Amino acid sequence: MGHWLVIDLEATTDDGGWPVTDMEIIEIGASLVTRDGREVDHFQRFVRPRRRPQLTPFCRELTHISQASVDSAAALPEVWATFERWLGHHQPHLQAWVSWGDYDRQQLVQEWQQHRLHSLLAGVPHINLKQRFAKARHLQRPLGLNGALQLAGLQFTGQQHRALEDARNTARLLPLSLPAVGA
Repeated sequence: MGHWLVIDLEATTDDGGWPVTDMEIIEIGASLVTRDGREVDHFQRFVRPRRRPQLTPFCRELTHISQASVDSAAALPEVWATFERWLGHHQPHLQAWVSWGDYDRQQLVQEWQQHRLHSLLAGVPHINLKQRFAKARHLQRPLGLNGALQLAGLQFTGQQHRALEDARNTARLLPLSLPAVGA
């Protein structure tokens, strides 16, 4: 039976928003799920940013990630190596990796290039679940994660803008967004 890897990232940012090129990953959350959205395994780590190591007040408030959490974390190359080892155990069953929107994929690709990292994910199809959900529901435009959950009659579980909780909530929308996949 196939699995889907739902990934969510938290990154450095400020009130006005920064371009993706200025953002750095500060938390990786991943939920490995079956097609019906049941979690099989998960991964969560904080990441120490290097270009702007001091989180902005807006970023701390949005993510509820403390400065101490990122200060005591490893840098992305070390965290990514840990992630890749974890992912390696699941790779034989991996159908695709999923994110809510395209930001997470863009941020990962950018940071893989900056840090010269290789990833098993590079050879795995990526699904933008935000687009898939909008298409499945015949929406004029895609919704944010919370809006999509509400439309599906679900409540957000956990703390919003925390990587693992966001990934787990995204995973709940997987069965409603991929009716034709792996049935």
